[in-house]
Amino acid sequence: MATALRNIQMVDLNTQYDKIKSEVDAAVLEVIGSAAFINGPKVKSFQAALEAYLGAKHVIPCANGTDALQIAMMAADLQPGDEVIVPAFTYVATAEVIALLRLRPVMVDVDPHTFNVTAEIIEQAITPATKAIVPVNLFGQSCDMEPIMEVARRHNLIVIEDNAQAIGADYTFRDGHTQKTGTIGHIGCTSFYPSKNLGCYGDGGAIYTNDDALAEKCRMIANHGQTKRYYHDLVGVNSRLDSIQAAILEIKLRHLDAYAAARQAAAAFYDAAFANLPDIAIPARQANSTHVFHQYTLVVKNNRRDALQAHLQELRIPTMIYYPVPLYAQKAYRDAMTHKIDHLPVTDFLCQTVLSLPMHTELDEETLGYICEGVVRFED
Repeated sequence: MATALRNIQMVDLNTQYDKIKSEVDAAVLEVIGSAAFINGPKVKSFQAALEAYLGAKHVIPCANGTDALQIAMMAADLQPGDEVIVPAFTYVATAEVIALLRLRPVMVDVDPHTFNVTAEIIEQAITPATKAIVPVNLFGQSCDMEPIMEVARRHNLIVIEDNAQAIGADYTFRDGHTQKTGTIGHIGCTSFYPSKNLGCYGDGGAIYTNDDALAEKCRMIANHGQTKRYYHDLVGVNSRLDSIQAAILEIKLRHLDAYAAARQAAAAFYDAAFANLPDIAIPARQANSTHVFHQYTLVVKNNRRDALQAHLQELRIPTMIYYPVPLYAQKAYRDAMTHKIDHLPVTDFLCQTVLSLPMHTELDEETLGYICEGVVRFED
């Protein structure tokens, strides 16, 4: 087996930066020269560019993806004790804000193939106390949003779409028209954490919606509950995307589709290498969504996940487990849940079997070949 060519990264932000260095450096220096660090022209320019890219009427930039979720729930007028349905197989931020607002997270199972929550799973969890649904577009592809929105309409529920991992993906409706993920629910939320598909060089997030009233409330909440300085009509928070991050994000937004294509090419390389391995299941694709591969996540069968991870570590191939513990089993949320859960079969199975391989925009065939050879040799 060939030796590792270089230090393989789960996410290679350095090489990505090298390719856009002149653009980024000039934009950062422009902001510093202007001294318009907060809500400056670059924030407004990025906001407009993201609205155009997403086809969303309103984008409200904020400080991070977790704030985006919290602001969205505050704007939805959810009250303490209201139930919010959320998948148990996801990152903690989705449940964190529910608990912080003294809402009740109702954690549900996910589809065993796409790892996403479905309309059928959601509908079984609805009670008279249910007020909202938070579908998470996990690992880079959309939940099947059309039937989820139909469930929401039937039960008068608000849908807050967690799009932190799938920005740029397209969802196709039954009539053939497409929308960007995050724009289908009543409110969409995203994160610009550096490792995200559209990541800044610090922290950042955004909320998007086509509802004028919700957009106005989100803007007010993100800005201390005010529209006019020192006049506070709502209880709000302080959550702002700074101008330097906005300038970087506007540049990277121009490359987002090319970044997605690079990730898809890497995923296709992995798929071909692993297609016939008996203990490996490659990522399934939602039939009506493109996949932008925030993560490339295998299911490793027959209790071999940890052994494969150890084998790859010896070869200096990094891997990650997203996620080792289901949300319902996290100590922090036991008291917040109305309905105690002992077992969610798909979620529990995934927590014990998933393994994510390096996935980013800078993976070349030589590096991919080395990674794939490592996995295939383990299976031999």
